[in-house]
Amino acid sequence: MVERMLRGDRLALARLITQVENRSPAVPTIMKAIHGRAGGGYVVGITGPPGAGKSTVVDRLTGHLRGEGATVGVIAVDPSSPFTGGAVLGDRIRMQSHTLDSGVFIRSMATRGSIGGLARATRDVLKLMAAAGYQWLLIETVGVGQTELDVMRLADTTVVVLVPESGDAIQTMKAGLMEAADIFVVNKADRAGAPALMAELKFAAHLHYASSTSPKDVDWEIPVLSAQAQADVGIAELLAEIRRHGAALEGTGALATRRERRRREELRMLLVEELNASVERRLERGELARPFDEVAAGKTDVYSAARAILDRLLT
Repeated sequence: MVERMLRGDRLALARLITQVENRSPAVPTIMKAIHGRAGGGYVVGITGPPGAGKSTVVDRLTGHLRGEGATVGVIAVDPSSPFTGGAVLGDRIRMQSHTLDSGVFIRSMATRGSIGGLARATRDVLKLMAAAGYQWLLIETVGVGQTELDVMRLADTTVVVLVPESGDAIQTMKAGLMEAADIFVVNKADRAGAPALMAELKFAAHLHYASSTSPKDVDWEIPVLSAQAQADVGIAELLAEIRRHGAALEGTGALATRRERRRREELRMLLVEELNASVERRLERGELARPFDEVAAGKTDVYSAARAILDRLLT
């Protein structure tokens, strides 16, 4: 199936993504098989509160990229259905104009309870799309407010989309978006309140840029753009800023450093996940019943019991 995907078979890609989403036992083998090709593609995260027009921005960006001949992979992370666990919204509903375009691959993914606004398997799906040859990889996160900042750990460039009705810039900064954003877009900028929001964001972005305490790996003051995505206004300017940010990262070596950091973080997260799964399996088999019973009975403190369990797991 991997070989078919590498030859351009979209159905094979879709089936491999399903394997990854379902955490099939074949996932390690799949990831090993595509490892040499999984580093391509420029990853853009599109995040922001519900109703900001993120889907429309992604749709219009995709149209501009396709107009240039670039291939695009889109991951739209949706809330989970409480009945099936699947994505509440489907990719055909989101971006109907691109579903028949062979240069675009769109996948809706359910969060399945993951915090951070991103599906647990998003990282692996990005690798699959990159291996399949998609040059641009766009991630649209579910609008869950303050917890959707995990996208910055996956994206090369993070775009935060806001609208005048989504709340003032002070609340935005409290949510940590000033740390996450590489570009701000005030969408639906024809509405009342847009100029005031843009002015406040520009002031905050400049303060952040000038602050000696703000973490920076590249000389970059966050631009604040206006857009009316529904009318395709401001999207060309957004794409130009994404490219300018990418060039700044690449020119200073920050892009390579960020990607190295993400790979280290991925390994750390996988180790924690596997350790947790190992503990759960042993609990189900009853192998750890004794230390748990001793803690429950008050005979052993939790730190001593945890240390004993870890020593047993890691030897």
